[in-house]
Amino acid sequence: MSFPTTRLRRLRTSATLRIMLRETQLTPRDFIYPLFCVHGRDVHEEIGAMPGVYHQSVDQLAGEAKEIAALGIPAVILFGIPASKDEIGSENYAANGIIQQAIKAIKDAAPELVVITDVCMCEYTDHGHCGIVREGRIVNDETLDVLARVAVSHADAGADVVAPSAMMDGMVRAIRSGLDENNYGDVNILSYAVKFASAFYGPFREAAQSAPQFGDRRAYQMDPANAREAIREARLDVEEGADMLMVKPALAYLDIVRRVRDQFDLPLGAYNVSGEYSMIKAAAAQGWIDEQRIVLETLTGIKRAGADVILTYHAKDAARWLNG
Repeated sequence: MSFPTTRLRRLRTSATLRIMLRETQLTPRDFIYPLFCVHGRDVHEEIGAMPGVYHQSVDQLAGEAKEIAALGIPAVILFGIPASKDEIGSENYAANGIIQQAIKAIKDAAPELVVITDVCMCEYTDHGHCGIVREGRIVNDETLDVLARVAVSHADAGADVVAPSAMMDGMVRAIRSGLDENNYGDVNILSYAVKFASAFYGPFREAAQSAPQFGDRRAYQMDPANAREAIREARLDVEEGADMLMVKPALAYLDIVRRVRDQFDLPLGAYNVSGEYSMIKAAAAQGWIDEQRIVLETLTGIKRAGADVILTYHAKDAARWLNG
């Protein structure tokens, strides 16, 4: 009876050997942690659809930032809930807006943290869309001026990276021009280059209070069925001056993460979005899954697909588990 001379199981015979030969290494340095910032004092309120994720007032952010940095997580991305909303989201670029305050608080508390800001309009507008609305349509070019103004105001407050997520054509070029013209040539742009119109964003609508008041976002976010178009979107942002690219969501789009990774040599992020997070949390609460193993397996899969960094609400828990 012939017997195989190649026995791959030999490489799996001990935990130490498996760790030594592991092809994809997941560490806390791979994570970016999202924060939801609100006005007020002493606010630390759990978001119902996202257990373990909180709305936090600016006075709470110093302690949060120090904890994140101590866990070895290198960066945060900020989302803001304004005091009031209007048709163009004017608090978005106000000198004392919620994000501008949050940037300064985090930088004072943990200057080593990279502070990334989401640059969009949906949280700030009374209609909940990511651009200016004219006669029921989201208009592209007028929106670019607002996005550039927002990015400059975030840079004024001390942001290291701005992350445009509106999926407006030309947004990276407009923001790069605005930053450069205002002497912020060193501020990076992490573009949500490939952002799909996904049902996985559901819990985020509660977190960011950003549900559209009419229609949906499929006229500007990508059709989930399209892969070739993702490369076109990413290529345009590279040509316009993006420093980093992002694919959002992650899990249903790992093939897109791999395609973008293979096509471009810019640093690549993938956003492990709210719906992906909440499904794991819900199943874990029922005792149906081992949360720690599922989370680490999920994040490893995203990195294995080609992501250099992962935006994830699991970041703090995953960092604790990885740090042992």
